[in-house]
Amino acid sequence: MTATPSTANPPQVAPAQGHHHRLGSLGPVGLVLAGGVSVQFGGALAVTLMPRAGAPGVVTIRLLAAAVVLLLVCRPRLRGHSRTDWGTVLAFGVAMGAMNGLFYEAVARIPLGPAVTLEVLGPLALSVLASRRAINAVWAGLALFGVFLLGGGGFSNLDPIGVAFALGAGAMWAIYILFSARTGRRFPQADGLALAMAVAALLFLPVGMASAGTRLLNPTTIALGSAVAVLSSVLPYTLELLALRRLPASTFAILMSLEPALAATAGFLVLGQSLSPTEAAAIALVIAASIGAVRTQVGRGRARVEPAPEA
Repeated sequence: MTATPSTANPPQVAPAQGHHHRLGSLGPVGLVLAGGVSVQFGGALAVTLMPRAGAPGVVTIRLLAAAVVLLLVCRPRLRGHSRTDWGTVLAFGVAMGAMNGLFYEAVARIPLGPAVTLEVLGPLALSVLASRRAINAVWAGLALFGVFLLGGGGFSNLDPIGVAFALGAGAMWAIYILFSARTGRRFPQADGLALAMAVAALLFLPVGMASAGTRLLNPTTIALGSAVAVLSSVLPYTLELLALRRLPASTFAILMSLEPALAATAGFLVLGQSLSPTEAAAIALVIAASIGAVRTQVGRGRARVEPAPEA
C-alpha cells in the first residue's frame, strides 16, 4: 500500500523563506523520502510473504500488528465522541481495509511498480475532479496515456484481474483520503487513525482466517507480517508526522507523486521485477501528471489567499 494518512490532511506550513530555511527543509524532505522508501520496501517484503499466507493473510497480519502498535502508542480516548464521529471512523476503517486488501491482491498478480502506478490514478482523479480546472484535463490525459503505455495498448502484458484490483485499490485510496481528512478534524492527534486501523483489522480478520487458517499462527509468518506492518505503516507514519512540522504541504504532496518510481525500484531490488523502457516511460508520465495536478491545485490555493492589489 502507498497510501498514508498524512497525505489526506497535512498541516499548512508557511512557505520557505531565505536560503537558511531552504537548507533546513532538506531534513524533513529526507524524512518523507525515507518514509516512502519504507512503504514500498514493506510492500516488496509483503510480496515475498504471499506464498506463506496469501494476500488476505498478509493484509490481516499487517493490519493487526499496526493496530496494536498504534493503539499502544496513541492510547485513544473512547468516550466523548458522537455517533457521527464513530461513523466517520468506521467508514475510514472500511476504506483502509478495502484499500489494503485490493492492493495486495493486485501485487500478487502484477509487478509492484505498475500496481502502484495504477493505484495512484485514484488520488489523481480525486485531485482533478476537486479542482475543476481545464489544465487538469491535460494532466488526466497524460496519466491515461501513461496507463495505456503501461498496459501495452490493452494490458496484454499485465494480468487483467491484477489491473482491476489495482484500480479498485486506487478508488478506495481516494475514499480513504476523504475520510482521513474528516477523521483528522474530529479526533485529536493520531487517535482517529489508531481507531480506524483497529476497525480495519477487526473487519479483515475473518477474511484472513478463512483464507489462511492456521498459517496465520506460524511464528515466522507473524514476524515477517509484523515487519511489513512496521515498514508500511508505523515507521512511515512517524517519519511523516515529524517531517510535516516544517515541510510545506505542496512539497509533501509532490514528493508523494514519486511513489510509483520508489515502488518500481523496490520491486527491482527485492523481487527482481525489471521494467521495460516502455513501462518506465509510462510510470514517468503518471508521475509527471500527478506532480502537475498537485502544483496546479497548490497554485490555485495560493491565488485565492493572495490579497488584491491596491488601486
